[in-house]
Amino acid sequence: MNDLLKREHDIIKVCLLAGKIMLQSGAETYRVEDTMMRIAAAYGVENSQSYMTPTGIIFSVEEPQHITRLIRISDRTTNLGKIDQVNSVSRRACLGELTIEEARRALENIEQQQATYPIWLSILLAAISSGCFLIMFRGIWPDFVPAVIAGGLGFSCSVFMHRVIPVKFFAEFSGALVIGITSVWMVRLGWGQQLDTIIISSVMPLVPGLLITNAIRDLMAGHLISGLSKGAEAFVTSFAIGAGIAFVLSF
Repeated sequence: MNDLLKREHDIIKVCLLAGKIMLQSGAETYRVEDTMMRIAAAYGVENSQSYMTPTGIIFSVEEPQHITRLIRISDRTTNLGKIDQVNSVSRRACLGELTIEEARRALENIEQQQATYPIWLSILLAAISSGCFLIMFRGIWPDFVPAVIAGGLGFSCSVFMHRVIPVKFFAEFSGALVIGITSVWMVRLGWGQQLDTIIISSVMPLVPGLLITNAIRDLMAGHLISGLSKGAEAFVTSFAIGAGIAFVLSF
């Protein structure tokens, strides 16, 4: 019985670790729940239940021992690579290619992986994408460089502020504030012409697009609490961006 109980605890640990990685990486609620239950079923636990919000996961197995575990999610980002790797581990577990211990080690390796891209590259890509958004929004080519500069500086400030003050509102507000100041400054110096287009394109890397998409997807799947929570988080982030720009333009 002790061996059986230990095995159940090991299965729950593996399921929770998989769910934690996916939820922290920006996965949808239904995908996280489905992955956890599939892993549990692959190791012989058919009667499992999972419930989660953006800030926590509750996982329970009913037989042969009723065990319930809770894990807290404090930090969330976007890393589709980790989601894909966890899905690969789940598929291999369902095919019987991994033991519980092998699955746990594989998930721990995924969790310990650093960011896929260095910060400087993320900032560079955010800057370039700001310029591309400007062209997509039918801006003019002379405003391409100002949009790149404003977008890069704003994204850099957002990343730095998130490290100093781990509160999303302040990070996005600061980034938008820098974008607004930079855009106004360059237009007044004559380096840019269309202020509105430069600002709109520069804030796009800060917009929580994936969060909005996941919120709508969770609501459509019936996960009302998760959907509303993610929607509220996206609203706060969007409000912070708008408040930063409005603060600059008000002066």
